Formats: sequence, structure tokens, C-alpha cells
Amino acid sequence: MKVGIYGGSFNPIHFGHTGLAKWVLEHTDLDEVWLMVSPNNPLKDKSILADEQERLEKAREAIGDEAKGKRIWVSDFEFHLPRPTYTANTLRALAREYPEHEFTLIIGEDNLQIFDQWREYQYILDNYRVFVYPRRDKAGTQGATLPAAGTQPSEVTQPSEVTQPAKGTIFLTGAPYFDISSTELRKNLHI
Repeated sequence: MKVGIYGGSFNPIHFGHTGLAKWVLEHTDLDEVWLMVSPNNPLKDKSILADEQERLEKAREAIGDEAKGKRIWVSDFEFHLPRPTYTANTLRALAREYPEHEFTLIIGEDNLQIFDQWREYQYILDNYRVFVYPRRDKAGTQGATLPAAGTQPSEVTQPSEVTQPAKGTIFLTGAPYFDISSTELRKNLHI
């Protein structure tokens, strides 16, 4: 089974997250998408995170009927791993727990821009496909640089050390753009 791991704080979850999960299922070879709620993203300020159980429950509520179709799941898998949680460790643990599954990481274009800051990012690039969806709020020129839209990169470049991914980085150029972000929602709600 091919499973997309769409990780995030989901602080809060919104229709952009759920809409992208549905789109990925309809337009790629993935059989399922698991929304992997991160209890603590090491690259984010912990003081702005809502309680992890609250974020998990809100994500489950947001998926609702989609879970009945058994194609989109909300996972607390990282809640049971040593903290802080790192994606490379999560992927290793998932591979041990579900050896029959093939995992693909789903990230936003903004995360690709800072991918060199992720712990063991090269391990991820060497061992997993990475689906990258477009984001309005990209990190600019920091970190990795992206190839032209619509291209299959032969190399993900970065100022110093990111090398060619063995599994493949696939840009979801046809994905819809959702004009919403958790950061904007928190600002509007004064959280």
C-alpha cells in the first residue's frame, strides 16, 4: 500500500489541509493519506501551539466522514515517539511498524525552502519520495532553491550540501492553491 505522510502541527487544521489530502488521493498513486499530527515541531515556537490532544481531536473532527472511506486518516503516531519528534525518525519507525507500506512524504514548498534545516534531511531524500505542493508563503531565498514550476528536478540544490534525491521529489504543480494558512487563522482569532 502506498501511503502519503502529511505531517504538521495543524494549529489549527483547516480546509486547505483537508482539501490537499483529498486532491493528492485523486491525482497521485497514493492509496491513503495519513495526517500526522506533530506534538512538537522542533522548528516552531512551542508557545504558539495549542494543546496536542486538542489539535489531534480537531483534526479528527475535520476529517469526519473522510475517515469512513478509509483513505484519509489522522494519526497520533508521533505522540508515542521520543521527543522532540523528527521526520526521519518518524519515517524509520513507520517503516518498522508497517513494513508492507511504501511511504511518501508530503510537504509544502515553504518546507522545501528550509529542508536543509531538517534533521537527517538527506536520509529522507535518499529513501523516500517527497511530494511538494505549492505555497503562497514560501520562505524566499533561504535554504533549498526550487526548479522552475512544472519540472521534475534532477537535483534539489541548496547553498552547501543538499544532493540529488534518490527516490524523487515530485512537484504537485497541478494542485489547487488554498488561500488560507494556520498562521493567518491564529492571527485572525488572536490566538
